[in-house]
Amino acid sequence: MRFTAAFSIFALIGLSACGDTFGEQALIGAGAGTVAAAAVGGHLAAGAVVGGAANVVYCKEFSQRC
Repeated sequence: MRFTAAFSIFALIGLSACGDTFGEQALIGAGAGTVAAAAVGGHLAAGAVVGGAANVVYCKEFSQRC
């Protein structure tokens, strides 16, 4: 249980970091998505794709927060 909670916290911290360029945004999001997928026992590649896309979209929509 503690292991899952720690992974979840790291995933949330990773998603809060945007990055300055498109590549950084995708990479940070992919890393956070992979960690989140590992924490819940999901497919790591799917987590990376979803996390990367989600972070890029978030950073483009809310650029003033990044």
